[in-house]
Amino acid sequence: MNNNKRKIRVLVVDDSIVFRETLARQIARDPFLEVVATASDPYMARDKILQFEPDVMTLDVEMPRMSGIEFLKKLIPQYPIPVVVVSAVSGSVFDALNAGAVDFVTKPDMLCGRGVEAFISELIVKIKIASTAKVAAQKKTASTVAVNSKVGLVKQNCMIAVGASTGGTEAIASVLKGFSANMPGTVIVQHMPPIFTAMYAARLNSLCAVEVREAKTGDMILPGLVLIAPGDYHMRIKPIHNHYMVECVRGEKVNGHCPAVDVLFHSVAEHVGRNGIGVILTGMGNDGASGLLALRKAGGKTLGQDEGSSVVYGMPKVAFTMGAVQEQVPLNLISRKIYALVDSRR
Repeated sequence: MNNNKRKIRVLVVDDSIVFRETLARQIARDPFLEVVATASDPYMARDKILQFEPDVMTLDVEMPRMSGIEFLKKLIPQYPIPVVVVSAVSGSVFDALNAGAVDFVTKPDMLCGRGVEAFISELIVKIKIASTAKVAAQKKTASTVAVNSKVGLVKQNCMIAVGASTGGTEAIASVLKGFSANMPGTVIVQHMPPIFTAMYAARLNSLCAVEVREAKTGDMILPGLVLIAPGDYHMRIKPIHNHYMVECVRGEKVNGHCPAVDVLFHSVAEHVGRNGIGVILTGMGNDGASGLLALRKAGGKTLGQDEGSSVVYGMPKVAFTMGAVQEQVPLNLISRKIYALVDSRR
């Protein structure tokens, strides 16, 4: 994943000496990673950043003297270093992502060996992805251009489908904040573990004019409603009479993910076709590219986040390269562009 010969330099920050040393030891076992320093609190971490210039920092949220979130708010504007938050299951991870963290991993049950092993594997993957992230892109394009709230009075069979991964929680929030309450039904896959998808949907629901909730099988896709695929479940579109519903099913990972963007996009291409609008946002890998291409070939409209505003220009790049993206758009203009596409379908 790292094309440079130099190892990715990692700073580990956690107030627990046992957990901190365990993390450092396990991360250092990867041949592409090097733990250059550890720190027990944000003040020590700041000094270590200046001394060692790490490429990526892992950061605990709950720490003495200053919380990880406060630290992020002070750190990122001065030192835009990619940060992977290590946290217990809590809504605070979304505060951390909003403050500039690239991604998060939940702390394991230290009594369960398999849980620890899976946690370390996931953390190592996310450190490598974070090393490619552009932290400045996250904050620079946060404000969304205002759009015409009268748009969205369209046929009910018009549908918006969105897919994202690393950096996507804030990107999706940026897009949805630009939606008025009468937007066509919207379905979203964000790569995220179980529990967090429900918390994320609730958070978006409190911030947006549209209603946002975690999807469940049988939910109808309706104007003004946004459905987020639940963690560990693929989400598909199913026609029912003259409407559409979602089906959420367990299954093998697709492109390394469950839920997978491709599963959603392919179903939108099959059942919605020319009345579908597909949007692929920031993220690592190729998930969503083939499904978006299928949607475009079916007559739907397709957008991709541009490189400059993507935290990780992976998924949008693959989709654009293979011809799935009709137009690349900066994040802060995506809502406006969706409105224009919706309006053209009236």
